[in-house]
Amino acid sequence: MRTTHTSFLLAGQTVHCITFDPSTFIEGDLLWLPHHQQLTHAGRKRKADHLAGRIAAFHALNRQAIPAIGNNGEPLWPTGITGSISHSGTQAVAICREKGLAGIDCEAIIDEREAIEIQDGVINPQEAQLLALSSLTFDLAFTLTFSAKESLFKALFPQVQAWMGFDSARIVALNADTLTLTLTRPLPPFAQNQAFTLHWCRLDASVVTLICDE
Repeated sequence: MRTTHTSFLLAGQTVHCITFDPSTFIEGDLLWLPHHQQLTHAGRKRKADHLAGRIAAFHALNRQAIPAIGNNGEPLWPTGITGSISHSGTQAVAICREKGLAGIDCEAIIDEREAIEIQDGVINPQEAQLLALSSLTFDLAFTLTFSAKESLFKALFPQVQAWMGFDSARIVALNADTLTLTLTRPLPPFAQNQAFTLHWCRLDASVVTLICDE
């Protein structure tokens, strides 16, 4: 599969980005993955997305390892490392660090009509009001909120080990480069109302959100 590797800084963290052409994917590309047999029954798109994400993670790990697949589909990072992977469209991103929370998400900006149609499953009325009052367009603000919740849940999962719905966190602040989420219920070891700050940036027609708390 044809890929291009780049990197950029977000919140002081190096984000590794893979731009890929899924039309060039062939089944043999998966043989590079030690766990390729686990993808035998996956669809073509899933295989290409997964491969791109693992290539990004490989670069994040200084080309030393490829994360395996956990029981819940999560990437398994080397001992002493925490990290996160995301893919959207023809881009995949990954980060890793030696300690602390790590969660990243990449989302194509959701157009306003679709955002309005699906908002009840992602935000509550109070969150909708906050987004409407922000200086950002609603489609961008909504996409950032959607993405930030995904990033947060990825970061918390290694410790929480439980599914988290969009109503598990709410957005309480949003500005030009950060946003803040708080938990709406206890997610041991994390407390109800615990706050988390995430950083964000534009990436072509997508957004990237990142949490890297200690």
